[in-house]
Amino acid sequence: MSLLLAILAQIGPFPQSGMPPVSPLPPEILERKRTERERVSVPADPPPSPLSLALAECLVKVKNDPVSAADSAAKWLAEATGVEQAEAGQCRGVALSRQERWDDAEAAFLDAYLVAEPESFGLRARLAAMAGNAALAHGDAPAALSAFETARTDVGQAGDQFLTADIAIDRSLALVALGRDKEARDSLAQARNASPSNPQAWLLSATLSRRMDELAMAQVQIEEAVRLLPLDPEIGLEAGVIAVLAGKDDSARKSWQSVVKVAPDSEAAGIAQAYLVQLGDEETPSP
Repeated sequence: MSLLLAILAQIGPFPQSGMPPVSPLPPEILERKRTERERVSVPADPPPSPLSLALAECLVKVKNDPVSAADSAAKWLAEATGVEQAEAGQCRGVALSRQERWDDAEAAFLDAYLVAEPESFGLRARLAAMAGNAALAHGDAPAALSAFETARTDVGQAGDQFLTADIAIDRSLALVALGRDKEARDSLAQARNASPSNPQAWLLSATLSRRMDELAMAQVQIEEAVRLLPLDPEIGLEAGVIAVLAGKDDSARKSWQSVVKVAPDSEAAGIAQAYLVQLGDEETPSP
């Protein structure tokens, strides 16, 4: 057994100083602040219907100046009535999230959820999920899971399969953080069933299967993730880990070399480079 294989099998740190650890959790958990910023951030362009013009403008302002946008959203919220209360609260929550004020963002999203129209199931599901992501970002997994359960109930009424998958993925992250891996596995299966073309669902499924020592299943799942998103560095990184644990050093080397080549400045490339050094034998590319 190679040194790298022994290390990965234990899911422990590299012995050399300065080298990144092999995480026992998916990167999406350890880097959850980055992940949650993506989940509650503003789209690249002003969002189309069903968002109102006021909410669209507020979200654009968040993108440019989140501090000022949070203040503006608070003023809007104080004057708003009806559905605008939920929209103002949503914008304020996004602005606070962009500042990494996760406690305040969670409260803003929950307040917006409470004032949303009872039959606005899609909106309510998104707001509850945003609250859950904010809670997860500041380390409160129980609160996150509670919010995701609420979101799951509402999205079931909305019938939005893509949102259903996103919420199931979010819920799985909270369950993993709580050490409830089997339930997380079931939640990821729900995500894959709801949206079979979602590469993140397959990536997280593969990572969790690997952690649960189900390498054959992990291989099937990571292959599907690669098929859906072949150049993604996180997928390539995980593909290599699964390969080396299965004794396929050459496949692992190719996966990690591709990560370094495709995304040389990424954190994933740095980790891949460290793995390649440990694996040895062949010359490894420099980021």
